[in-house]
Amino acid sequence: MTDKTTTGKAAFALRRSLGVNQFQFWKRLGISQSGGSRYECGRAIPRTVQLLMQLAYGKNPEQALQRIKFRRPKR
Repeated sequence: MTDKTTTGKAAFALRRSLGVNQFQFWKRLGISQSGGSRYECGRAIPRTVQLLMQLAYGKNPEQALQRIKFRRPKR
């Protein structure tokens, strides 16, 4: 992600590169899975959400992988 507007396509690519599902990815930002799905399908992502994405995941997938450790639920 860059300083330019983050698109749904970029959010989808970041999520996929992290190997997480929509629920895990968007929950971290306080957004429902269905809301995140709408963004990934083309709805404009508000600037505030874009900023949250940068804070939570960094500006590129490499930063995100270094910052994030998703916990797998215990069975």
